Amino acid sequence: MSFDAFAEFRMDGHSVLITGGAQNIGAGIAKTLSGAGAKVMIADLNGDMAAETAATISGETGNACLGMACDVTDADQINAVVAATADAFGGISTLVNNVGWGGRQPDPAAIPEEEFINSYKLNTISAYRMSMACLPYLEKAENGSITNSGSFSSAVPAYDILPYGTAKAALNQMMVSLAHMLNKRVRVNSVLIGTVMTAGYGDAGISPEMQEKLAHPDNLTGRPGRPQDIANAMLFLCSPAAGWVSGQTINVHGGGAVVRLFGS
Repeated sequence: MSFDAFAEFRMDGHSVLITGGAQNIGAGIAKTLSGAGAKVMIADLNGDMAAETAATISGETGNACLGMACDVTDADQINAVVAATADAFGGISTLVNNVGWGGRQPDPAAIPEEEFINSYKLNTISAYRMSMACLPYLEKAENGSITNSGSFSSAVPAYDILPYGTAKAALNQMMVSLAHMLNKRVRVNSVLIGTVMTAGYGDAGISPEMQEKLAHPDNLTGRPGRPQDIANAMLFLCSPAAGWVSGQTINVHGGGAVVRLFGS
């Protein structure tokens, strides 16, 4: 029998719930986990798009993929999507807290207090609520895991997306703490995502000129990220291949900015 180096990257027998998975990075993660053999539920604010994306993914991978509406800032909707996922798949082994968003706020003196509160609810508290709702199922699963879509803006100055970067920094601390609290029961990790060019940049108020600049970054790889780059990291962290990895934040951002000590 030949050795299969990819066997532990398979997700056969796993049941995944991913938030914000109807498009962009989330859809890429959902497709990759489905392609690795998992049953996937896409929970998204746009329920129609979630169902359409799920149907497309299922058609491409041949594995069960469902979609339903869920506002992750609403506790009742969180409980509903968790129950629906467990009913459809017989449990939940894998949670991907992917949902998150933040608009550009160039003037720090003009940021409404509500912007910080709403960003915290969406980017931080929702992940905690979803994690706790899934916990009874995750604890029963083999290779139970929680993996979060973090942001590189949580670790470097993010002065023009201040509420978002602040909320994502809180997510880092919260999830590392959860990893220690859930030790030996459920693995918890985060991916700190760099610049991945999607339609979301325009929605967040990033100008076409700035998007063009972001598309040609001065990082160690010389290119912006693709949704597949993030999906690949997520597959590792969710799969049995990462069975000895917990409490970690993994940078996936092209190596960060190039630092030149002696000029160009």
